[in-house]
Amino acid sequence: MLRLPLLWLLLVFSAGAWAQAGHAPRIGVVTMQPGEIFFERFGHNAILVEDPDSGEATAYNFGYFDPTEPDFVARFVKGRMRYQLVALPLAQDLRYYEQVGRGVSIQWLALTDAQARALAASLADNARPENAHYRYDYFTDNCSTRVRDALDATLDGGLARQTQGRSHGTSFRSEALRLASPAPWMWLGFDIGLGPAADVPQPLWGESFVPMRLSSALREVDNPATGKPLVAAEQDVLPQRLPPEPVEQSRAWWPWALAGALLGYGAAWLARRRPRLVAAGALPVWTLAGTLGALMLFIWFGTEHRFGWANRNLFLLSPLCWLLLPGGWRIARGRPAGRLFDLVLAAVALLPVVGLFFYWLPVSPQQNLHWIVLLGPIHAGLWVALRSKAAPRAA
Repeated sequence: MLRLPLLWLLLVFSAGAWAQAGHAPRIGVVTMQPGEIFFERFGHNAILVEDPDSGEATAYNFGYFDPTEPDFVARFVKGRMRYQLVALPLAQDLRYYEQVGRGVSIQWLALTDAQARALAASLADNARPENAHYRYDYFTDNCSTRVRDALDATLDGGLARQTQGRSHGTSFRSEALRLASPAPWMWLGFDIGLGPAADVPQPLWGESFVPMRLSSALREVDNPATGKPLVAAEQDVLPQRLPPEPVEQSRAWWPWALAGALLGYGAAWLARRRPRLVAAGALPVWTLAGTLGALMLFIWFGTEHRFGWANRNLFLLSPLCWLLLPGGWRIARGRPAGRLFDLVLAAVALLPVVGLFFYWLPVSPQQNLHWIVLLGPIHAGLWVALRSKAAPRAA
């Protein structure tokens, strides 16, 4: 994904230009490998239109946004991002990737003359200022899905027909975690913040929100108009000098369960001797848990980030934890916590059990077992450690 410098505004061509040309344009899909900045982790792509007579190559790039827009931050927070299509010379588009060491390749497509002219005209019209903007969605309407959809329209739905029925077993979550894995905080944000909608298995069509996945899918597709492979040739343009695209790795739940059991048991054991110390240590845990829970509720009810809605991690990171802070502070100072503290502490310890029940439900499960087995024992351990501290011993 790319940011939009103000000086790089639209280069628009007449929608009828290719219809008047002597030769049909050459069409390619340009795929850029992942970068190191967080918004570059998923890679990028564009559609290339090359004039066979002049050799002029124009990249149609759906990945631009303008951070100087007065409502940019508000749109980002609410999930109403505005992206746009920009047409620019290929050499200009490639300059940045060469500087930062990101690999670039081109898949030249075997389109009929009529298909190539129609696609070039459609892109030129789409790049006009009045048509260029679109409502961005991270998974279902981004720079790569726009390339996919433009190709599908050119193939009269042939791309969708050939990719909807096949799957690698991926989901939006699995792809997001795979590509974000080199950046731990980004990985953590996706894993905690995504809800069950992100765990629906995706066909090749859906996983093509990742440019590299789209590139791979195009190799398996035929042009319905000719019955021949859609990709006629592939060309490496720039080498990848950065670390390669991460591979998918399985995640075992038992190390998370072991860590949760040790921490929960440790809190219960230590509270027999130093309850005030355990209460003091629990305060930042409850503060963070309540904050994350409030953020998940805001995403659900206050934004249009629909893949964060109905997040089952709310059973583990609940705003109820904020209600434990006054009682925890009193215990840390050697005073009784109060009856409300005991009730809320029991509720917070019980909620992960509810989360485990929803995990095992066959309808719309969320892949968060590792968080359940980590945080559930911790909450249970704090309940055993701090319940009924009417007259806690001195630390």
